[in-house]
Amino acid sequence: MLPSALADLIEFHAPLSVVQREQGGAVTLLTPGVNVLALNATFLPDGGAGGVNLRDVQDWHEGQGLPPLVAWAGGEVPAGLKVQEVTRVRVGDWAGQPNPPDASVVVEQVGRLHLSAWAGALCAAHGTPGWAAGLARQLAGPLEAAAGAFALLMAYRNGQAAGSLLWQARGAGGAAHLWGAADARVGAALLNAAAGLGEDLTVTLPAAGEWDGPFLHAVTDVGYGLLVPVLGAPTQSR
Repeated sequence: MLPSALADLIEFHAPLSVVQREQGGAVTLLTPGVNVLALNATFLPDGGAGGVNLRDVQDWHEGQGLPPLVAWAGGEVPAGLKVQEVTRVRVGDWAGQPNPPDASVVVEQVGRLHLSAWAGALCAAHGTPGWAAGLARQLAGPLEAAAGAFALLMAYRNGQAAGSLLWQARGAGGAAHLWGAADARVGAALLNAAAGLGEDLTVTLPAAGEWDGPFLHAVTDVGYGLLVPVLGAPTQSR
């Protein structure tokens, strides 16, 4: 069984991915041509690597021309898992900020005709502007197929794009795991706007220390890392 935080990430990203695969309790999403970690990772079940054939995971990722990226829940790397850590994030419920700190930031919902600009703002916020065109191309089909299930939000400061966010409808609430902002004040404005679209909002935030303020409830740390194979031996966890 997958930890709830990873299941939440999969629920959000699976409709946007190209390939989905299950093996030994792990779930893989692969999406060539984009650099969104959650769209190109194998999510490990409760207990980490136990029961998962990591050599098969590695071979399958590399067979698709993508690095063997895995994700796990918890603050520590699970026993038996050898990885080169890429990043850590936090998944939880957004409590919001009652008084947004930057009144100069304006957030608006845009249509799919603005997808290219939306992807440009997202990738620029993450320092990867070269990936914007590929991300826009990839998301165009899934967002059209899932019309009504997602909403695109863009943030502007002084008339200039400063961030963007993809909101997924979930019953009376929603989730926002794909977003980026020029700074924390823009990020807070985006997340507050997304929270206004439903009763509850589940989000991904940067690792502790990269975001000011305790604005999350029910927080779970999620790590991403590249598998480090053991030469001459299978990578099956013992």
